[in-house]
Amino acid sequence: MATNKTLAELKQEAAASEARNTLFSFFDEGGFNELSPYAGESVVTGYGQVDGSALVYAFMQDISVKSGAVCKAAAQKIVRLYQSAVKNGAPVVAIYDSKGGDASEGAELLKAYGDIACASAALSGVAPQIAIVTGVCGGMSAVLAAMADFVIMTEKAELFLTPPFVSSDNTEGAGTAKSAALSGVSCITVKDSDEAIKKAKELIAILPQNNMGVGGNDRFAMPSEAFDASLKGEAAVRTIADGDSLTELFADFGKASYVALGSINWKTTGFVATNKTDDKLTSEDAAKIARFVGICDAFSIPVVTVVDSEGFEAGGAAELAGSVRNAAKLVQVYASATTPKISIITGNALGGIFTAFCGANSDMTIALEQAVIAPLAPKAAAVFLYSDRCETKEELDKAALDYAAGEASAFNAMNKGLIDILAAPEEVWTAVNSAMDALSDKRIIAPSRKHINFVY
Repeated sequence: MATNKTLAELKQEAAASEARNTLFSFFDEGGFNELSPYAGESVVTGYGQVDGSALVYAFMQDISVKSGAVCKAAAQKIVRLYQSAVKNGAPVVAIYDSKGGDASEGAELLKAYGDIACASAALSGVAPQIAIVTGVCGGMSAVLAAMADFVIMTEKAELFLTPPFVSSDNTEGAGTAKSAALSGVSCITVKDSDEAIKKAKELIAILPQNNMGVGGNDRFAMPSEAFDASLKGEAAVRTIADGDSLTELFADFGKASYVALGSINWKTTGFVATNKTDDKLTSEDAAKIARFVGICDAFSIPVVTVVDSEGFEAGGAAELAGSVRNAAKLVQVYASATTPKISIITGNALGGIFTAFCGANSDMTIALEQAVIAPLAPKAAAVFLYSDRCETKEELDKAALDYAAGEASAFNAMNKGLIDILAAPEEVWTAVNSAMDALSDKRIIAPSRKHINFVY
């Protein structure tokens, strides 16, 4: 029997197990403690230290045992792992590489998957969950992976709900890491499992241990670049965040916007920029930002948003893609988030953009002097408000300039109480740090309810 194996035999098996070796590389040297090694051997579970201090639970499907097939015993191991993580407020890292479930167990396998889903849901919002997909992850395993806060995939990994890998419109590539990134399921794509482990450790190092903790570390330096109003996306964020602290997420989904985890003065911070490109925000951008801010709020990670956008994408095709639904989701997430929220208007905050990211949806709104804050873009406002009194294009252009310098100016917004701080570019970093300090003890007592009825 397996329980009669000698210590030498167990060590030999461990050395030959790719799953165990992967987990050994994830945890600190000598820090991995395996749980229930003789039951459900198609999955390896355990806990240990990562990065010197953080307690982390992890499991990995062992492709060398029944092709990593999920069975009742393996599911029970995973459920117990999640239950321990809930009790101890510790993150869970799940590494998926399996050909599927053990079909020989019949309908009972369905309950096994359901038990894992319930256990994962119980940990959601309590401690971070990271899913790493290094091989095949199909069916309910794909759903379980997507339930995690962060999904990391290797380039050759596969994630799908149902085969074959050709969609109904004959578009090839469904199920690939590329398609998972484009659809917003995967937030980081890497070359191989070694790099995936490295990325997971980076996330663990900067994320709070749980929803009662504070994330961050002391490895990062001051920003090396000065803030400039012309900077966009990551370039703008880099002037605010600690040096080398940024990890971009969902880079291939919602390409007009930028979201990243980083830190300010060693405290973990979520960063959003609405101007990764000059395009208007799409349905995907709204969904991406809402998802990211929701994760930050769950773990009380402050959110700093760089605002500069002409607005939300318009048109029939955009609305068919869910632009109204996802824009509503975005506004609702910002409005309900109780974590500290700081907005920096560097350019245009027009119409719904200001409503979504600034004002009442922000604890502190900072604006540069050249910011444009108005219901309409100046040129559109000139046509709408002054076309009856402007007889030439030149007159309309002048009316637009007057509107921008007057009604739409940051000074007017300040006078009307729409912004809190009017800053010069060189003052932005100081203003953000001051706001972070002021909001560090933010407390909000929410009304009694089960949860926000979020738009989906």
